[in-house]
Amino acid sequence: MIILVHNNNKPVTIFDASSEFAIDFDAEKELGSILYELAKVYPKELLIWVHQDYKEQIDFDAINNIFHHKLIMASFTVSGKYVIPEQIGYVEQKPYTNVSKHVYFPTWLMSSDIGGIYAETFNNIKLQHLDEKDFNLLLCSLAKQAMPKGLFCYSNPNLLKKSGKLKVKEVQVSTFQLFKFVKQHYKAIWIVNLLLCFLFFEKKLHLMSFLRSLFFKKLHAEVDFSKINVLSTKNKKIEKEVDVIIPTLGRKECLYDVLKDLSNQTWLPENVIIVEQNSIENSVSELDYLNNETWPFIIKHYFINQTGACNARNLALSHVTSEWVFLADDDIRFDSKLIEKTFQNIKKYRTGAFVFLCLQPGETQTYFITAQTDIFGSGTSFVKSSLLEKVNFDTAFEYGYGEDSDFGMQIRKTGNDVVFFPDIKITHLKAPMGGFRTKTKQLWEDDKVQPKPSPTIMLFVKKHYNEYQIKGYKYNVFVKFYRKQPIINPFKYLETMQDQWQKSMYWSEQLKVK
Repeated sequence: MIILVHNNNKPVTIFDASSEFAIDFDAEKELGSILYELAKVYPKELLIWVHQDYKEQIDFDAINNIFHHKLIMASFTVSGKYVIPEQIGYVEQKPYTNVSKHVYFPTWLMSSDIGGIYAETFNNIKLQHLDEKDFNLLLCSLAKQAMPKGLFCYSNPNLLKKSGKLKVKEVQVSTFQLFKFVKQHYKAIWIVNLLLCFLFFEKKLHLMSFLRSLFFKKLHAEVDFSKINVLSTKNKKIEKEVDVIIPTLGRKECLYDVLKDLSNQTWLPENVIIVEQNSIENSVSELDYLNNETWPFIIKHYFINQTGACNARNLALSHVTSEWVFLADDDIRFDSKLIEKTFQNIKKYRTGAFVFLCLQPGETQTYFITAQTDIFGSGTSFVKSSLLEKVNFDTAFEYGYGEDSDFGMQIRKTGNDVVFFPDIKITHLKAPMGGFRTKTKQLWEDDKVQPKPSPTIMLFVKKHYNEYQIKGYKYNVFVKFYRKQPIINPFKYLETMQDQWQKSMYWSEQLKVK
């Protein structure tokens, strides 16, 4: 382990953590260039950077557990602030720009207070701007570019010891740096959107920052992790036991095919928990094959008259007894090695939740990298069942949209990540009967002014976005729908959309108490 101690953007000392042997360096070089040289000279080492104020607070006992496989990059900001200000939420509404500071949390926002990356991994990222003078900015740029290519980026408070009060140093935040960063890492239109968001929501016209950013090109780091062997060093035994939960409504034949796919698994589930819904009073189950056929796993079947996928999934989750749970759907198909391959990947990555590639018939796969993801599929995911004590499907989303995304956000806020496995494939048939196609009258259906966006989407936004993300989302909604409606006068349109937005805000609050 090589430790690079710095004082903001200037190197102070470099040493080998095991021998405490000092390493020579050129004090005139930028920290990014020094880090690059260290990676070349010590390709098998973990590289740690730390501000001199926190050198004595490094938690060496925790570091091996934090960097438990080679594709992890992690840092922590003591102040809770980053060089990229919170107004980045005007541009990006993903979880990564609204960091939960007190838990292990996925984000490309990096800090120079303390952090680390494996030299082998760093050597496989070819940056175009190692001479960047602001080390914080360089770290954020590295993570932002490499994260979609398979680098696992986190904020982790455990990098520093909990004992003692840490000195909080001021983070220099620049509006120009924000515009520059957006120009270098997003499509060019986003600096226009950023300019307008500042104008609309803060009554500030950052014209000079906008104009200066136009002279910067988008960065394209060369990233190739294909030759890096990923295998977690966590040695806790994995109990290869999984329960499967399936809510179903009116899809007898489709569900039968799912059960057959489960029966053909090379690694069988322990229990398959089926919650069958039928709103007709005095109705009985149509799933006769559950008892008429022999199955190689225990089937727990619950028949209820209450419809709603959130309620059904929560009921099923309450009966899970295995270490893992496969959240399935009643109209999916998959090959015989889905569970076996999932446990192979769990051994490699050791995180709490995974989502699989899910395509409809005729769709083509376009993304092939195992990586962190901001999505979560309530019918195509594996979750560690110990998390079920902290998360559930919020029934405020019942009969609407967003319950799966909300479930994924709850997982992240417990200090667990969601990882996408592109090599484990599920086909979603989108069966034309049953499922969510049961018509339910919404509370706002008869309102003269219809809410926009959907109140369940608004509920998700209010639960998981910060104030800048909410405003950025509002801006995007207003711009997006202008081209899809008949009102030409922009002032009349803004007035109408504001009314619809307020309606959505109102009904999202009512959903919480229904």
